[in-house]
Amino acid sequence: MSIRDVQIDQQNNVGMSDSPPCTGDLKICLAASGGGHAQQILDLKDLWSKHDYFFVTEDTSLGHSIRRSHRTYLLPHFAWGQARLGAPLRMMATALKSFLLSAKIVFKERPDVIISTGAGAVFFVLLWARILGARVIAIESFARFERPSLFGRLSAPLAHHFIVQSGTLKAFYPNAIVFDPWRILETAPRPKADLLFATVGATLSFDRLVDSVAELVRDGTINERIIIQSGIDGSRPEGIEVVDSLPFDRIQSILHEASIVVCHGGTGSIITALREGCQVIAMPRLAALGEHYDDHQAEITGAFERRGLLQVANTLEELRTAVVNARTREPVVATSDPRALVEFLDALLTSLPPKA
Repeated sequence: MSIRDVQIDQQNNVGMSDSPPCTGDLKICLAASGGGHAQQILDLKDLWSKHDYFFVTEDTSLGHSIRRSHRTYLLPHFAWGQARLGAPLRMMATALKSFLLSAKIVFKERPDVIISTGAGAVFFVLLWARILGARVIAIESFARFERPSLFGRLSAPLAHHFIVQSGTLKAFYPNAIVFDPWRILETAPRPKADLLFATVGATLSFDRLVDSVAELVRDGTINERIIIQSGIDGSRPEGIEVVDSLPFDRIQSILHEASIVVCHGGTGSIITALREGCQVIAMPRLAALGEHYDDHQAEITGAFERRGLLQVANTLEELRTAVVNARTREPVVATSDPRALVEFLDALLTSLPPKA
């Protein structure tokens, strides 16, 4: 099967856009799975837009949004932790497909440099790029404040340059370079509509969050207009506006209006809501309840809560209290500031010899 054949693999919905490539001295592969991983790659636009680049990301609504504007290959969602949720055979089958598709992409494109923020879905892209001689720049997810990710542990030995975004992680990666991107902005939040948006992210359903929000609607705690994005095959409470998934630009327009956001503990959902000045309430998926591969979402939300950026709700009663508090709590506008990292990587890429 050729790379072009991937475009018409409708059963697995993987493909590549036909938008023309940019030109530049280096060909750069930008590899990131969905959510916050891909969002951070997008934030580095001032770096990669100067070169011949292409994206490799997951087949999600964000991936399709990227694909509309940039030369992009889409891969199926794959994570090692799927085996822990009782789907080892599906995980192995997806891993094999990802391994082969990643090889086809890298052998066709032959990038000079790969910049990756993880995670599992693009690890094989990084591996193949390294085998074919690409310069590897791996960036540990800013979802990891205290402990390394599996992607970080696997990619660090392969990387020519390894970057972490929390000083705590230097204990695990002594040779890593630290860039902490988080900034609280002085910008006053814009006026908001009487709207609560609940989102479970693009990858997994999260019925505990959806059902908890629905219960608070039924008992009158939530009286705002409400939109729930429930995930594929997720819970669909009656009498509430529920959608399985939404295009990324539609999510951004909803966040522009929403005063309160209840989301899972993924960095992509949290970051986009904080940038829009929403009152964010995060309910992390918990491994003990079979909701995720590990408890990194609890780590993420705890770190954000300690910085005063959001409220964490692990139970229905905690969610009830957080919703009430959100109506009077001072809103915070925060974002990740990539300028220092862009400046460092720009100097690094400038020092590399141009391709022949």
